[in-house]
Amino acid sequence: MSSLKYLQGYAPELLAQVQMLLDEGRLADYVARRHPEPSPVRNERELYDYVCALKSRYMKSAPPLAKVVFDPKLHVLKNALGTHTAVSRVQGGRLQAKREIRIAALFKEAPADFLRTIAVHELAHLKEREHDKAFYALCRHMEPDYPTLEFELRLWLTAREL
Repeated sequence: MSSLKYLQGYAPELLAQVQMLLDEGRLADYVARRHPEPSPVRNERELYDYVCALKSRYMKSAPPLAKVVFDPKLHVLKNALGTHTAVSRVQGGRLQAKREIRIAALFKEAPADFLRTIAVHELAHLKEREHDKAFYALCRHMEPDYPTLEFELRLWLTAREL
């Protein structure tokens, strides 16, 4: 089961089911049937608007975003699907922090649910730095099916890689 690197930490029974789908060549079809809607976002302007709309709906008091971009190197170089950063600069006598979200470019071709999952994940990091209970509670506030979507995103990545 070394081909299941995105699914480490899940129950062995669940991994066996995924491995069976893989062996039968049905994993990609399974994910495509569950998530048929393509991503509505094709460029960085649409991505910025999409993420800001989520932020304004669920996290009105969170700090503003300076930049939201697709990063073609992200998945390969950092082994991450999205990142959030705060770039600090001195302006006058004050320290200003500009927050950026970078999302792996492979989400241009991902199903819409998976782009939303990554956007929700990175937005949650604006309030909660660690992956703890509060972080996942915030993710579920923005996307009630977050745990299921995160698992199926991992299935999609597995099928895509193989």
